[in-house]
Amino acid sequence: MSEQEREITLASGALPTAKAEDVEFAGELADEEDREAQRRAAEADRRAAEYEGE
Repeated sequence: MSEQEREITLASGALPTAKAEDVEFAGELADEEDREAQRRAAEADRRAAEYEGE
């Protein structure tokens, strides 16, 4: 997202969204919600890897 797009988004009151963005995870800073999100993401990755289609 360009700086101009970001300014327009913030000015409109909408929050910017990211798609498939990698973020750094620091275990020592994680709270329970972070650990739950990491667990759920790992489960989703496992299911996706096992998926063979219909």
